[in-house]
Amino acid sequence: MKRARPLFMAICAVLAAGLLHASAAAQAGGSLARNSGPAAADGHASDPAEVSDSLNAIFKLGGSDKAIKARLNANTVTVMSGTIGGTYVQFGADLASVLDDADNLRVLPIVGRGSVQSLADVLYLKGVDVGIARSDTLDYLERKGYTKNVKKQLAYITKLYNEEMHVVAAKSVHTLSDLKGKTVSVDLPNGGTFITAMTVFERLGIDAHFVFIEQRVAFEKLRKGEIDAMVAVQGKPSKFISQIKDPNLHLVPVDYAPALQSDYLPAQLNEKDYPALISGGEQVDTIAVAAILAVYNWEPGSERYRRLQLFTDKLFEHISDFQKPPFHPKWKEVVLSSPLPGWTRFPAAQRWLTSHSPAVSAETRQKFGKFIDNHPGTVGAAQTDAQKAALFQQFLQWQASSSVSTNRRAHGFTTTLSPKNASQPRAAESDVK
Repeated sequence: MKRARPLFMAICAVLAAGLLHASAAAQAGGSLARNSGPAAADGHASDPAEVSDSLNAIFKLGGSDKAIKARLNANTVTVMSGTIGGTYVQFGADLASVLDDADNLRVLPIVGRGSVQSLADVLYLKGVDVGIARSDTLDYLERKGYTKNVKKQLAYITKLYNEEMHVVAAKSVHTLSDLKGKTVSVDLPNGGTFITAMTVFERLGIDAHFVFIEQRVAFEKLRKGEIDAMVAVQGKPSKFISQIKDPNLHLVPVDYAPALQSDYLPAQLNEKDYPALISGGEQVDTIAVAAILAVYNWEPGSERYRRLQLFTDKLFEHISDFQKPPFHPKWKEVVLSSPLPGWTRFPAAQRWLTSHSPAVSAETRQKFGKFIDNHPGTVGAAQTDAQKAALFQQFLQWQASSSVSTNRRAHGFTTTLSPKNASQPRAAESDVK
C-alpha cells in the first residue's frame, strides 16, 4: 500500500498537468467555461482546481471518502428528461447550464424515455428527484384503469410550456380524417405522445391502426411507405421535426374541435418553425398540451424535500435567464404562477410564489412563511379550491391568534384539510446515496 501512494500521486500530477495545458489552450482559442471564475478570465490560471469544480472535488477536497461522498451528494438534484432530439432533453440541459453552482447546487439531467416513464421514475426509481412530463398523462392512465390515486403522491413545481401535436404524412393526406383505417406511428408506449395522439383520434372518432415505433425508425418507415403517418408531440420547434426535409411529406392540420377543448389548447405551426415542411407564409392548425416539472410529494422537512426546495428557489429566481438566448425558445412561454387543473402545486413552489406576489406586503409574506414553517403539512393537503380557501382562513385565524398568545400559537392550531383516508407522502429516504 505504501508503494502505491507515490504512483497515485504521480498520476494525479500528470492529470493536473494535462488539464492545465488543456485549460491554457482553450483560453488561447477564445473559449470560455461557464464557471471559469477570475483566474480563467485573466488567462493566468496557475491551478486547474481554480477553474474545475470536478478536479477540485476529486483532488483538492481532502478528508475521508465518506465526507467527499456526502458533500457531492448533498445538493445534487436529478432531472429525468426525454429522448434524444426532443424538447425535454434540451430543457434538461438548459436547467443544468443555468442552475449548476458548484457544491451549492448541481443539476444532473438524465436522458429519459418520455412522459409515462418519467412519472414512473419519479415514483419508483431510486434517486430520481424531478421528471419532465405531460399534464394529460395521469388522467389517461387513471381513465384506462392502469392506476389510481397516483395524483396524491405527485406534485408539480411549475407548468413549463405547451407541446404541439405534429402529424407528419404524405401530401396526399389532407386532414386527420384521411388517416381513418391507416397505420399511424405514435412513438414508444413509455412516452407521452401515444397518450395525446390516441386521445385526440378517439375523441374525433377516427379509427386508425396505431403502432409503437421509435421516431427515427418511424420516419424511415414513413419515407418508404411502410406506414401512413407519424405523430410527435413536442414543443416547437422540435429538433427532430426540423430535420425532416423530404419534399413528399408535410404537416397535417389538427382541428380544434369541441371534443378536444376540455383538455387541450389551440396552436399553430408556421414557416418560421419548420421552413422545410411549411412554405408561402402558411400556418398549420394543431392542438397543444402542457409540459410540467413533476416531483414526488415528499414530506416537508425531509432531506429530499430540502433539495427540491433548493432547486425550486434557484429555478424561480433565475427564470428570466432561461428566457434569453441561447436557451430553448419555449422557455419564453413559462409563467411560474400558471395554475394546472387537477394537479397539486409543490408546497415549496407555492410558498415562493406567495412570498413574491406583488400584492402581498413584506409583513404578510413574513407571517405567511412563518405559518407554513409551523404547519408544513397544510399546503400539501390543500388540493381543491374549497380546501385552499379553508387554508387561507386558517392562516388568518392563526395570524390573529399570534398577536394574542404565544402558547396558543404554538399549541392551539389544528388542521382538518387532509382528505379522508388520503395517502400521505412517503417519509422514508432509503434511496438517498
